[in-house]
Amino acid sequence: MSTASPVTLYTTAWCPFCVRAKQLLDHKGSTYREIRVDGQPELRQEMMQLSGQHTVPQIWVGQHHIGGCDELYALERAGRLDTMLAEASHAG
Repeated sequence: MSTASPVTLYTTAWCPFCVRAKQLLDHKGSTYREIRVDGQPELRQEMMQLSGQHTVPQIWVGQHHIGGCDELYALERAGRLDTMLAEASHAG
């Protein structure tokens, strides 16, 4: 997955976990590419093929698939998210 932004999220408009994940990234000042899958079965299929998951959000930091909102917040609590975001922003 190659993007200009260090983070890529597959989301839907009505998902509260998507909102929470974006709030954390906004708080961090991280740029991200949001791919909305609502009403877009081909994009949801792409997300499922890339992640092996069917739920949103699905989040990548750089080339690393993080998982969903809970995993993103777990990285933050463990003190690892800032480092991952910095590495991803310098890699691209």
